[in-house]
Amino acid sequence: MSRILVYSRNLSFWHPSVVDGVRALRELGAEHDFTVDATEEPAVFRPETLRPYDAVVFLSTGLDVLDEAGRDALRAHLTDGHGWMGVHSASASEPGWPWYDGLIGARFEGHPAIQRTTVEVADPSHPATAHLPARWEWTDEWYNFRSDPRACGARVLLTVDETGYEGGTMGPGHPLAWTGEHDGVPTFYTALGHAPEAYADPAFRGHLLGGLRHVLGG
Repeated sequence: MSRILVYSRNLSFWHPSVVDGVRALRELGAEHDFTVDATEEPAVFRPETLRPYDAVVFLSTGLDVLDEAGRDALRAHLTDGHGWMGVHSASASEPGWPWYDGLIGARFEGHPAIQRTTVEVADPSHPATAHLPARWEWTDEWYNFRSDPRACGARVLLTVDETGYEGGTMGPGHPLAWTGEHDGVPTFYTALGHAPEAYADPAFRGHLLGGLRHVLGG
């Protein structure tokens, strides 16, 4: 049985939806044969503590969530063959760590007010998107990023139609979710997941499950 560590420390804005996200991941684990441990304690990021985990999830983390020993431990753990997944404000984490730049694929720049608009599936062949309709309506914080993750080889899975809301800055193909590989580490990131109700939505839960399957090598 796979074991997942969910980390949700945030020194900028702690999202109330973390509670719902942890609950959703634990319920998915019970349904799909993996276990979930959750923490906000940076001291967990030590080699001996990380050893049992097959993947690490940064769930709405923000700013400097690890100390130097924790960064070393996470990097070693991941480059030893374990996966990593980021959700929502994980792209606003560890701003001074260049290695994390490659791990996340693109850095958070900002977002407009929460709005409802259309998400488009850019790649329907991935487990995180195969269950989704080609276009679906969703309410979230629509993150703008400092760069396009495609520039570092990411495979974009979801985009948002900027013509349907105010405040998009990335133009056509605005990325929302993608997969990649960094130092041999399988990665998955989704910008969705701001609101608590997102984690009760079957489509979004399937999106998260597909991301986990990707970083677990399934």
